[in-house]
Amino acid sequence: MKRIPRSHPLHNFCAIVTLTIVVAAQTCLAFDPNEWRNTQAVEVPAEGLVRVNIPAATLDAAQHGLEDLRIIDSTESQVPYLIERLLPEPESTIRPTEFRSIIENGALHLILKTGTSAPIIGVSLETPATRFMKAADVEGSNDGRTWIRLAGGDSLFQLPNGATKLRVSVPEGAWQFLRVTIDELGAPPVPFTGAHLHKARTTAPAETVAVTIKSRDESPGTTRVALNLGAANLTLGSLRIESNEPVFTRAVTLAVPEVGDDGIRERNIADAVIYRFNVNGKNEARLEIPLESQIHTRELLVLIRNEDSPPISIDSVRADRRLMRLSFFANQPGQYSLLSGNPQCAAPRYDLSAVSGKLRNATATEIVPAALVPNPNYRPPEALAALTLTGAQIDVTKWKFRKFLPLTQNGLQQVELDPELLARSQPDQGDIRIVRGEYQLPFLFERTSLSRPISLNAAAANDPKKPVLSRWSLKLPQPGVPITRLVCTSSSPLFHRQMRLWEEVTDERGDKLASELGRATWDQTPDTPKRDLVIELNARPKSDTLFLETDNGDNPAIELRDFRSYYPVTRVVFKTTPDPTQSVWLYYGNLNATAPRYDLTLVAAELLKAERGTVAAGAEEDLSPKPLLVGQTLTRSTRYIFWGALALVVIVLLAIMSRFLPKAQQQ
Repeated sequence: MKRIPRSHPLHNFCAIVTLTIVVAAQTCLAFDPNEWRNTQAVEVPAEGLVRVNIPAATLDAAQHGLEDLRIIDSTESQVPYLIERLLPEPESTIRPTEFRSIIENGALHLILKTGTSAPIIGVSLETPATRFMKAADVEGSNDGRTWIRLAGGDSLFQLPNGATKLRVSVPEGAWQFLRVTIDELGAPPVPFTGAHLHKARTTAPAETVAVTIKSRDESPGTTRVALNLGAANLTLGSLRIESNEPVFTRAVTLAVPEVGDDGIRERNIADAVIYRFNVNGKNEARLEIPLESQIHTRELLVLIRNEDSPPISIDSVRADRRLMRLSFFANQPGQYSLLSGNPQCAAPRYDLSAVSGKLRNATATEIVPAALVPNPNYRPPEALAALTLTGAQIDVTKWKFRKFLPLTQNGLQQVELDPELLARSQPDQGDIRIVRGEYQLPFLFERTSLSRPISLNAAAANDPKKPVLSRWSLKLPQPGVPITRLVCTSSSPLFHRQMRLWEEVTDERGDKLASELGRATWDQTPDTPKRDLVIELNARPKSDTLFLETDNGDNPAIELRDFRSYYPVTRVVFKTTPDPTQSVWLYYGNLNATAPRYDLTLVAAELLKAERGTVAAGAEEDLSPKPLLVGQTLTRSTRYIFWGALALVVIVLLAIMSRFLPKAQQQ
């Protein structure tokens, strides 16, 4: 093998890396590999630059920003490394230097002077029109006279439901001129006022993610699908929803659970419109949602807005993730270890910025690490070992209700708050406590986008004094159920009504008043699909009886049926271990309690990544003090004395009263 001269750039590069290793070794004296939960063997066959594609399991075990990854050699010394996130370049667009439209032989031609020598991969048109379907041909030229066909018959459309396609893709190439010919498809013409040219960009490698559907929940107008990505901290390039529906258009929102000051909430990260339909005999479909975003949890939520259409079928969901590479220089062949799973450590500072460009572009040995295994010598860092998931002591005498929580497994638990509990607790659930023995168990609220139905008992409640009004009385299971939506159906084929929802409440002086909870306009015609009435409540009901009414005017009354209401799902998430000697209870019903504050931010990432066990709360126990009769509070001997004294007092009172009665006259 030819010897590399000492002045060769690779030799200088290796010298820089070696020097960096020596410097780093002098600054890592406090390093203890046994504070890392997991380890993976990395077998290096020869000295030199090594590159490792970080597996999904490693990403799942690491911190969000991979601050806790470490490479160590056989002597348990740290080896400096560089992480490279393989992301595509953001797509860039430019405006043509000239845009004009001409009509020749009854056809509309859009002439674009590109003004660039960069390769172009597509053109997007601009128009103020909001509803149209057209087709387009695209040609390219470098002299404005000789044209080469690049694309033909591509659909262009913009529909009120959000489905839009204004871009035509062309083979990558540099052109001085582009000509777009619009086929009106027999419809009235629409104006096109401008264009954007899409420049070619570099792509990035991706790997398919095994996505599973954890759950699917339907609520009025929305389908909520919870996906399990199999690992946390994945950078997803895109998500694709597979459906066998032949024709549909749906707005889709992607969301992730996120820990905030008030618990776990859902944060929207992407919006898109997916569709499939036929345009002028050509099938058009867009089922892929671009993301290019890191998902810190294993769960990804898909919210599909159905509006008044039925839910679509979902056959499967696919995703791809962007790769991350870890590069380091091995001084010698042998076994190295990749450590992960230390939530307390900070990111290392190796100062490899001077050679980062060379590391990315240099030839390296590609190595696949062994499977992730627990570190047999793991010792939690001191700060983590001192962390306890037991809260302060609590006196529960002021709480009126409680429910038993039957635990069956260790670790993270979740319990969904039922309507009975929500109705008896504070509006923000600030009085809820989870208690074991005399101590609280810290927890987080999870405010979800889910909603559960509650059936309502409905009856006609018309007022004879107001014959033009139709009124229905709706009975909730109990007062104070925090419903946010009322839904019902009508069999009447034609009507236009203003619907009003209200309840009767009592003010401070004892007077009864009508308190409006919401209203909506409801239209129905014979030639349109039937729509349910949906009223969004603007306040939480205080009573258990609601009234829905409408003014019929001079029209016949409408028929209503299938009344139901919906309340938002709130969960309590906590971590504990079953203990047969001490039960776990969920307390509520203390209107004077303040919201608890627990230091759970230290383990927020673990709470979001961990799998949860579902706990169903038991029956409600009423802890309110019961009024007792005086005799029930006495012991056996004192009870006889009490009743004897009471009988004596009664006899004396009767004797005294008899003296004041008039005596009967003798005849």
